[in-house]
Amino acid sequence: MQLKNYGLLVLFILLNTFGFANVGQQFDFVVSKDGSGDFTTVQEAIDAVPHFRKERTTIFIKNGVYKEKLILPTSKNKVTFIGESVENTLITNDDYASKENCFGEEMGTTGSSGFYVFGNDFNAENITFENSAGLVGQAVAVRVTGDRIFFNNCRFLGNQDTLYPQGENSRQYYKNCYIEGTVDFIFGWSTAVFEDCEIFCKSPGYVTAASTLEETPFGFVFLHCKITGDAPAGSVYLGRPWRPYAKTAFIECELSEVIKEEGWHNWGKEEAEKKSTYVEYQNTGEGANSEKRVAWAPQLTKEQRANYTLENIFDGWMPGKAFVEKRR
Repeated sequence: MQLKNYGLLVLFILLNTFGFANVGQQFDFVVSKDGSGDFTTVQEAIDAVPHFRKERTTIFIKNGVYKEKLILPTSKNKVTFIGESVENTLITNDDYASKENCFGEEMGTTGSSGFYVFGNDFNAENITFENSAGLVGQAVAVRVTGDRIFFNNCRFLGNQDTLYPQGENSRQYYKNCYIEGTVDFIFGWSTAVFEDCEIFCKSPGYVTAASTLEETPFGFVFLHCKITGDAPAGSVYLGRPWRPYAKTAFIECELSEVIKEEGWHNWGKEEAEKKSTYVEYQNTGEGANSEKRVAWAPQLTKEQRANYTLENIFDGWMPGKAFVEKRR
C-alpha cells in the first residue's frame, strides 16, 4: 500500500513538473503571479507583443487574481489569451462611471472598462473577466472594439453594463460563455453571436440594449442559450433599444421564468417599435410565451431562421472554424 501511494506521488510530481516545464514551449509568453513565468502582470505580456506582428501571439495566464486595467491596442493583432482554468484565472477591476479620475472628472461608462480590446483577431479562452465595483451604476468588465473577436469558455461578471460589444464594424463570437448582470448588461453597436451561453439575470432589468446601425444587418444574436437568474419571476426584459435600429434575436433558447411575458420594451421610443428588429424563434421555457409578446417583436418563420447562420451573420468570417466543425 505504501509503495502504491509512493508511486502515485512520483507520478503526480512528474506530471506537474514536466507539464509546467513545457508551458513555455507551448506558448509565446507565460504570465504568473508567483514569478515563475515571463511576466507577473497581463499588461506586461501585452506590451511585449511586437507591434503589427503578422503571426499569432499566444499568452498563457496561470491561475491567480490579476487586478489590472488592460489595453490591447490596435497595433497588437492576432493575440490569444489562454487561462489555466476559467474558475481560477481572474482578471478584475473596480472602476465605474461616476468614479472620479485624477482631475475630478467622472470616468463615464467607457472609462469604467476593465479591459479594452482594440486589436483585431483577439481570442480568449478559460478566463474570467470581472468588474467588481458593485451596485454603483455603469461598470464595464470588457469593452470590445476590434474585429473578428472570439471568446470561448469565458465568464463575464458584473452588474450594470457588464459586457460592451462597442465597435460599429466589429464581429464577435461568444461560445460556451457565462455572462451576468442587472441592467443592459450586454449593450452596444457590434454584431455579436452568443452560442451555448448562460445569461444570468441578477435583478429586475434588461438583458440587452443594442444600438445597431441601420445599415448593419445583424446585432446581437443568441443561439441555443439559457437565460437564467435569481431575479424575481417576470421582472426582466429581453431587450430595449439604446438606438432606434436595435437588432436582437433569441433563437432556440431556453428562457426561464425571470423573463417578462411581453418580452421587450420600447424604452419610451415609439419610433423604435417600427425601426427595431426584435425577433425570436422556437424558444422554450417558462419565459417563452410567444402569445403574450409585444406585437412589434415577431416570431421568425422557418425561412427567416435559415438566414441566422454564422457565415451569414459574420459575412463570411468563421470563428474557430475547426472547433465549430468538430462540434457539428
